[in-house]
Amino acid sequence: MRVDILTLFPEMFEGVFQSSILNKAHQSGAFDYNYVNFRNYTENKHNKVDDYPYGGGAGMVLTPQPIFDAVEDLTTKMEKEPRIVLMCPQGEPYTQKKALELAKEEHLVFICGHYEGYDERIRQHLVTDEISIGDYVLTGGELGAMVVIDSVVRLLPGVLGNESSAPEDSFSQGLLEHPHYTRPADFRGMKVPEVLMSGNHAKIEEWRQRESLKRTFDRRKDLLKDYPFSDKQLEWLKSFTES
Repeated sequence: MRVDILTLFPEMFEGVFQSSILNKAHQSGAFDYNYVNFRNYTENKHNKVDDYPYGGGAGMVLTPQPIFDAVEDLTTKMEKEPRIVLMCPQGEPYTQKKALELAKEEHLVFICGHYEGYDERIRQHLVTDEISIGDYVLTGGELGAMVVIDSVVRLLPGVLGNESSAPEDSFSQGLLEHPHYTRPADFRGMKVPEVLMSGNHAKIEEWRQRESLKRTFDRRKDLLKDYPFSDKQLEWLKSFTES
């Protein structure tokens, strides 16, 4: 996968991309990244990328020309058009389902804005996706882009090492992940559930499925609205409501 990032502050990405899983993924060739400071594409003598909004109002708005030119420069010679992602608080709420969708792409371009907002023509005529990582406003799109890129790259083949890790994550199967335990079996009187040490893999899997459903019921009932319950899960769900 190739990831291009349009940003006025490329230095913000260095620590994140050169650490942990993202660095290993880059070193292994699973993905490559490129920072593009779209200020370099301005055509005015002061290298301005923003201007006052028509009609008045607070703040400054990113102008379309530098961003259009930067994207066109990146994509003109490409055989396949990339997904162009605009990080924006007005965008589609980000989910694991969206991460899985983006992980299938060969080329992603992220546009990270600053200031009051974007010229509307960027939304209408350039981008393919608008993504929000939550109902709050940041000073720029860089932090949001880091979140999305991290969640996508970890889904690429071979990145996590253990191929079963990503499919068992919270949200990947529509439910929150079950609890985890490790050594020691008894820590200050707090004991690991016996079933996990029983060696009975069928019982362990059943326990994990039940605990996954219970954790979702307790913390995120909204995720259960359209969930395709099995008969066994419906039995468990009934026991949760009665307890």
